[in-house]
Amino acid sequence: MNPQVRTAHIDDVPVLVALMSEFYQEAGFVLPRDAAIRAFTTLLGDPNLGRMWLIDVGNESVGYIVLTLGFSMEYGGLRGFVDDFYVRPEARGQGLGAAALQTVRQICCDLGVRALLVETGPEDHPARGVYSRAGFEESGRMLLGQALAPPIHEA
Repeated sequence: MNPQVRTAHIDDVPVLVALMSEFYQEAGFVLPRDAAIRAFTTLLGDPNLGRMWLIDVGNESVGYIVLTLGFSMEYGGLRGFVDDFYVRPEARGQGLGAAALQTVRQICCDLGVRALLVETGPEDHPARGVYSRAGFEESGRMLLGQALAPPIHEA
């Protein structure tokens, strides 16, 4: 196995959509393909919004990770957010997630990002373990949300 975390490009959108569909299906959501294509195309078209990577093993993409960027008053600069992160079940437990998170962390440092955040469910112990081993810790704060538009997935 020779894993590689590589920058995604516009010609990778079909595989990104397929992986995102698998991820959302695992979470119990239906992903409208056109909405996913628009989301990936938008992010890939403007690096100020963020970056994304594919996780490859050999000639196969087995996962992806999306970093979005925003400004933080608290940190006085850029804040990164791991917005989507998926590794196929059969490829889990091999250090691929850790490698992807390390790539994201390094890029964030290169970009001058001052804080890197991730959201996960309180019962998602496997994901929490991956994030904890990568240096993420509970902030003692609660992330609240207010949808201003519906999510692209369907319940």
